[in-house]
Amino acid sequence: MEGFVTVAIKEIATVQMGYSFRSRLELSKDGGVAVIQMKDLLDDNTVGCDGLIKTDMDAVKSHHLVCKGDLVFRSRGLVSNAAILLEDPGNAVVAAPLIRIRITQPDRVLPEYLNWYLSQREAQVFLTSRARGTAQRMISKEVLEDLEVVLPSLECQKNIVELALLSAREEMLLGVLAEKRKRYISMALMRFAKGA
Repeated sequence: MEGFVTVAIKEIATVQMGYSFRSRLELSKDGGVAVIQMKDLLDDNTVGCDGLIKTDMDAVKSHHLVCKGDLVFRSRGLVSNAAILLEDPGNAVVAAPLIRIRITQPDRVLPEYLNWYLSQREAQVFLTSRARGTAQRMISKEVLEDLEVVLPSLECQKNIVELALLSAREEMLLGVLAEKRKRYISMALMRFAKGA
């Protein structure tokens, strides 16, 4: 295939460790800063901003704040993939051990494409082979920065993202259909068992 290049993430994005809270995270309903945690990363690889907890943080520096289009990467655990912020979370930070990835070259890569790419087999093999720890696997910031990403044209990236979304939607609908079919057959068999 022609028309693509391969670049390390550090060439197209900044990678920053999440904010490390020195003590237990103190909740505050009127807190000025929302906190994105592991539980806020949804199955569809997006960040759910509805249930973000708030806290009081005195001097949060602007480079810690996240914005729409940022990716939030799971650096620990069995699954090492990312989730994208599709909406502006307002004043919000990513909590460690999560990692924030921010595209620095939007003319070369779409955040949605990089989000998709990180969960593909090639990227996963690279990350898994360089993970540290046995009980708790961990991907370092440096390993993530060195991950090579295949970059086709922006138009091609857009098409890939759209097809991936359609495929995920089809999979979800097929799952719903299979569940309804199973219930229908179960009810029919029960009626049959009762002599109906």
